[in-house]
Amino acid sequence: MRRRATRSHLLLGGSGRRPSSLRPQGATRGAATVGRVGSDAVLRNGAATEAWGFGTTACASAPALELARVAIVTTAGLVGPEGGVWTLGQGYIVHPGDRRDFRLAHASSNFDRSGFAGDINVVYPVDRLHEMAADGRIGSVAAQHISFMGAQPDHVLETLRLDTGPAAAKVLRDDGVDVVLLTPV
Repeated sequence: MRRRATRSHLLLGGSGRRPSSLRPQGATRGAATVGRVGSDAVLRNGAATEAWGFGTTACASAPALELARVAIVTTAGLVGPEGGVWTLGQGYIVHPGDRRDFRLAHASSNFDRSGFAGDINVVYPVDRLHEMAADGRIGSVAAQHISFMGAQPDHVLETLRLDTGPAAAKVLRDDGVDVVLLTPV
């Protein structure tokens, strides 16, 4: 059976294996464990997928939602009137919590913007968070939220995981954020 060349396959010299110099420290190769899902195709393809093993991962406990400060992290590529720049998609933009004058920076004509055009809360549910805070279902809404650009090329994911992601998390932690609502767009 011929293997289809993917972008990462071509970037990694055709072997499909990441050079050891690019592997995260302490990472090991292993087969991914696939849970029971509804699609046999996913099971067949997923069972052969290799994944990085990171050993024990630190985990923090959040307070009860009624006490938690909540922020939004979206991959909608939201920018304000001043614009924004994503260098190869690796950056993020910090938006003030009261901002509503966004536009989507996705350039693809295949990207459906109709939901966003009808209601910003489809991709950035800040009004719903304020309603939940007013009802006492969450403690408070963060003063700032973060937007990444979605549809990242494979070679950017490591930078996001090891550099930009932790930097964005620090911005939110410095704001006292306990819980993040992820809106993958």
